[in-house]
Amino acid sequence: MAAQVHEFKVAMTCTGCSSSVEKVLEKLKGQGVENVEILLEDKTVLVTSTLPADQLLATIKKTGKETTYVGVKQ
Repeated sequence: MAAQVHEFKVAMTCTGCSSSVEKVLEKLKGQGVENVEILLEDKTVLVTSTLPADQLLATIKKTGKETTYVGVKQ
C-alpha cells in the first residue's frame, strides 16, 4: 500500500504540546510512518504513513490532546 498523507487537528497550544505529539509518532518511524509535519499555528499534524488512520489517531490521542481526523490530503 502506498503511503498517504493523513491530516489531523490536534489541540496544541505550545511547542511542548507539538513535541509530545511528535514523540509518540516518531516511535512508529520505520513501522509505517515515513514523515511527521506539525503546523502548530494551524493545530494541524500531517502524517505520511502506510498505517491506517485509526491507528495513527489512537497514537496521537495517547498524548491526552483532543484529536480529530480530517482526512487524506491529495
